Amino acid sequence: MADEFIKGLGIFTSAGLGWLVLAGWYRTPGFESTRQLVSPVSPDPASADLFNLMAIGLMEVLLWFAILGPLAFWVILPAVQQARRAIDDRTA
Repeated sequence: MADEFIKGLGIFTSAGLGWLVLAGWYRTPGFESTRQLVSPVSPDPASADLFNLMAIGLMEVLLWFAILGPLAFWVILPAVQQARRAIDDRTA
């Protein structure tokens, strides 16, 4: 169980840090603003160049990876292992 926990924690911290950096660059209009990290993307994606589009896409991927990655290691995998043990106990 400690192995799954540390994998989920590593995913959460690394993907979360990546998202925070990119969101700070692309979703913060100014540091005096009260809507930091939740504002719309600063350069309009319709007029952004390739590298900005890749960073905006990576920002969205990192957000979902930071949410779903730990969920897989902390909830789904332990539930599957518990279900397998229960099935093995019933058949034995």
